[in-house]
Amino acid sequence: MKSLSNKEIKELIIKCWMTHDGMWFLHCLRKTGIETTNKINKAASHGLGLIEAKRFKKVLGIEKIKTFIELKNFINKMFEIVQAEFMKFSYDFSNHNIFNFEMHQCFAHDGVKRIGVIDQYNCGIYDRIDGWFEGLGLKFRVSPQIDGCLMHKGQRCIRKYMFYFPEITVKH
Repeated sequence: MKSLSNKEIKELIIKCWMTHDGMWFLHCLRKTGIETTNKINKAASHGLGLIEAKRFKKVLGIEKIKTFIELKNFINKMFEIVQAEFMKFSYDFSNHNIFNFEMHQCFAHDGVKRIGVIDQYNCGIYDRIDGWFEGLGLKFRVSPQIDGCLMHKGQRCIRKYMFYFPEITVKH
């Protein structure tokens, strides 16, 4: 372990975790079929996001996110930890309350395509991100709503989150 850098350790752990995720999906698919596997996968991804948000809040010493700037800082720190080099996505912040996320090459899409069920796959990636924001207790709206896999449909895999923060009133 001492010969590995923090970056190398992070990459190895995330790759092992993603392999577990893929193997779980494959074995669930073989036992229960795609419909049940999709439902369980989406529920597990959402649940993971809920738990991750709470853990990251604790680790980062955050009690509550009250502003979009605080949310931006939180998102940047989360992705610094959870994004591996093989995960080809980008994100940005526009206006004062919008977070845009785009998958450029999706490891889930590629894996599900390899096992031959991409035409029936319902993406679970965004359920994790939705879980983060719900776990943070944030109010938001998201578009588009996703049914299936956007990449398989030949569309850009992009999602826009609009957040609603209570207006801060200034006393005069």
